[in-house]
Order: sequence, then C-alpha cells, then structure tokens
Amino acid sequence: MQNARVIGTATATVKHPSMHGWKLLVVQPLGPDGRSADGDPLLAVDALGAGGDDVVIISSDGRGARELIGCDNTPVRWTVLGIVDR
Repeated sequence: MQNARVIGTATATVKHPSMHGWKLLVVQPLGPDGRSADGDPLLAVDALGAGGDDVVIISSDGRGARELIGCDNTPVRWTVLGIVDR
C-alpha cells in the first residue's frame, strides 16, 4: 500500500473486457513526506469516487484487484483502497 495524489482521469475507447464500467485514475505515488513524487504516475481503478487532487491509498495486490474486478485474468494492477481525510 502507498499514498498517491490523483492527478487526472483516463479514458480508453478500447480496453480489456474486465475493465468496462470502471473509473480509471492517473495517480502520482507520494514519498514518505507525503508531498514529493515517488516514481512515475500510475493508472489505478477506482471504486470509491476519488476526485482531482485527492490523496488516496493504492495497492498493487493482484489478488485484491482480481476480486474487486471479478475476473481472474484482468490486466488491472493498481486499485484505490481508500481516500485519505485531510
């Protein structure tokens, strides 16, 4: 798990069938200080309704992603687990 800031959304006209209907966020992982960027932006599936500039908790747990999506062969790697209160 890692904190990340939502920096945008993504739209895909062609995507894996398991991803239809899911909101895709572009998130920037944050360093230990909670402010500085830590690596490249990532694409995460959001089921919680996070919005622009929200700080979210993301996970790369493949099993959790497969359970959330409901598909054993989904290409989804990153999912939003929570929205951090300010």
